[in-house]
Amino acid sequence: MQTKDMCEVTVIHNDVVLSVKKKLPDVRKVAQIFKALADETRLKIAYALTIEEELCVCDVSEIIGSSTATASHHLRFLRDLSLAKSRRKGKLVYYSLADHHVNELVKIAYEHAVEEGEKDGESS
Repeated sequence: MQTKDMCEVTVIHNDVVLSVKKKLPDVRKVAQIFKALADETRLKIAYALTIEEELCVCDVSEIIGSSTATASHHLRFLRDLSLAKSRRKGKLVYYSLADHHVNELVKIAYEHAVEEGEKDGESS
């Protein structure tokens, strides 16, 4: 059975394979980041934090339409993976994205999805 997305014969380019394997870093932590952001609610929270630099847990719960306990759980998850940071101000806890890398990652992923959506719309 032939498919258009597979080689018709197996040819291993050993020099290329060895070169790439030597340069390939440990990607486990990167995979954890993408797993965290693969959750739609956490991604929505992260994107909200690209719009507003800092949000309290109560505001996040309103934005995502959940309880403060649920919002707090998702925010702690992001913080535990170093994607977000928190600070207490009186009785409120505020969250922000950990750094510009996380901000850019979320924005770039969104831009890519929009562009791909536009392409899909053009081909339909």
